[in-house]
Amino acid sequence: MVQQVNFNNPPSNAVENAQSQAQLQIMQQQASQAAQTAQPFDAILQSTVGNTGALKFSAHAKERLNLRNINLSADDLDRMNDAVNMAASKGAQQSLLVMNDQAFIVSVPNRTVITAMDSGSMKENVFTNIDSAVIV
Repeated sequence: MVQQVNFNNPPSNAVENAQSQAQLQIMQQQASQAAQTAQPFDAILQSTVGNTGALKFSAHAKERLNLRNINLSADDLDRMNDAVNMAASKGAQQSLLVMNDQAFIVSVPNRTVITAMDSGSMKENVFTNIDSAVIV
């Protein structure tokens, strides 16, 4: 239940005054609790803007890597990370990464590889639902 407190017209009797004071204390306690559980600004900024963590691979992408015998080296992963960083800096959301006769669809904001294709799988394919392409 929410009651409206009018601070412009002070309460006329002692009961109303006590209720207003109690409501004010409750509001101050709630504000204090909210401030204690809030994340510092730099933590929020880092988690949303400065996310340069390693790429993740969806279950589907892992399955495709195994099925198509695609092996990625540490250097390949670094190059893919750099490509995703470039795509993110341009505002990309869903990007096609082409590298070493392989293609990867990546969710840029989530830094997640959604699927992987080798050169045989890429032939005569149409790539949809992407807004960018990065040739690595």
